[in-house]
Amino acid sequence: MKVLAENRKLKFEYEILETFEAGIELLGFEVKSLKIKGGVNLAATYILIQKNSKGKAEALWVGAKIMPYQPNNIYIEYNPGRDRKLLLKKKEINYLLGKTEEKGLTLMPVMLYTKRGFIKMELALVRGKKSRDKRASIKKREIDRKIKSELKLRG
Repeated sequence: MKVLAENRKLKFEYEILETFEAGIELLGFEVKSLKIKGGVNLAATYILIQKNSKGKAEALWVGAKIMPYQPNNIYIEYNPGRDRKLLLKKKEINYLLGKTEEKGLTLMPVMLYTKRGFIKMELALVRGKKSRDKRASIKKREIDRKIKSELKLRG
C-alpha cells in the first residue's frame, strides 16, 4: 500500500469517530497524475453526500484539484476542480447520509493510497475538537516526546 496523500492536520483539528474505505471515480490522466506526482491537498477538501437527480444518494469528493500529468494531452473542457464521485456501498452511503445530518458531524478525507493497483480513499466521520481538547493533544504529544528522549538517553 503506497500512500499518495495524507491529511495530517485532521487528527489535530477533529476527533475521528469512524473510518471508511472508498474508491474514486477518476479519469485516466488523473490516475497517472496522482500515482506519479501525488499532487493533491486533502486539507482543503471534504466529502458531501447528497441526492442526485434520480433520488439516489451519492458521495462526492469536493474541492480537490488534480492537475493532469501531461497538460497538453487532455481534452479542452477538463476542469481540475470538478467534484468526483466516491464508490461506496448503498448501505454505507445511507448510513453516512443519516450521520452527516446530525449536528456537528462531517466527512473528511484522511488519506489517498493505492491498493492492488486501484486508488482508494480513507474517509472519516469526524467531529470538531474544542480548543481545550487541542491543548490536551499538544500536552500529550510533548509528554510522549520527553518520554522517548529519556528512554534514548538511558538505552
